[in-house]
Amino acid sequence: MTRLYLAVDGGNSKTDVVLGTADGEVLGFVRGPTSSPHTLGLTGTIEVLQDLIAAVRAEVGLSAATRIELAAVYLAGADLPIEVERLHAAISARSWTTATIVDNDCFALLRAGTSMPDAVAVVCGAGTNCVGRAADGRTARFVALGPISGDWGGGHDLAEHALRMAARGEDGRGDETGLSRAVADHFGYPTVEEVSIALHLGELELTRVRELTPLLFEVAAAGDAVAGRLINRQVTEILVQHRVAAARLDLLGAPHALVLGGGVLRARHPLLHDQVVAGARAQAPEAQVSVLDTAPVVGAALLALDALGAGATAGDRLRATLATAAPGTPVRAAA
Repeated sequence: MTRLYLAVDGGNSKTDVVLGTADGEVLGFVRGPTSSPHTLGLTGTIEVLQDLIAAVRAEVGLSAATRIELAAVYLAGADLPIEVERLHAAISARSWTTATIVDNDCFALLRAGTSMPDAVAVVCGAGTNCVGRAADGRTARFVALGPISGDWGGGHDLAEHALRMAARGEDGRGDETGLSRAVADHFGYPTVEEVSIALHLGELELTRVRELTPLLFEVAAAGDAVAGRLINRQVTEILVQHRVAAARLDLLGAPHALVLGGGVLRARHPLLHDQVVAGARAQAPEAQVSVLDTAPVVGAALLALDALGAGATAGDRLRATLATAAPGTPVRAAA
């Protein structure tokens, strides 16, 4: 009998679900909105997962009587042990599968990036997070609740600070910076002050501030000192997360993988990327640094295959198939 699994990677902006077999065949792949319990609450998360699981079963034509052995569910917002426990209980109660694994989505990203047993992943996307694992089963992680738990950085923080520095540079409270002109021009206003007022009055949506992250890197690349300091602060934050996680796992002086993920790091902005790579190698000389080049749902699926005892051949087949598969379209299995 074919052994089936569900793999879920639920991020802050989207959720990917894969239905596959223990021999590495991918049967279905669907995508939906965020399933983060921090955004939707537990009930909302379950509703999103239920809709997506129903969709992938329908895509494959799986009958209601056909059981799926395992669900490997990795979600943004599954940060605290109590949150993981509650999610596990709620998902298990739905009986979508015989067994269930639940954890933070950073572990899926880590597995997608490396098969090394000793590894650390640092994510810098909308926000930042970091997890690590050791060959002996130990893990390292942070509370990762945003500013209330000491977190700093990611695209949203960088954008907000870019706007703040642009305003201060314009009115004299801060150093002069090219961010002032760039921000005003980006939104089509004569001054940053008018941008701030438009945001305050609702003439500009506050979410549009997030558009400033790429602009920050452009201004920094042109040599602006204020913008450069913000990039340097992000570099420091990424490196300290790696250093602390690796130290907790006794890996600073040992060979291990460092997987860099999230939109900000995957963009490989030279001012950020080059400093991160050099800094990581300075603090952990035997670290093998890579930037994730595949979807994190691949990691969720690989973790499912690991739990099912599948071999490397199944994992290779899975990677080859998902490398070219698009959610919601027929999946062609790799030869």
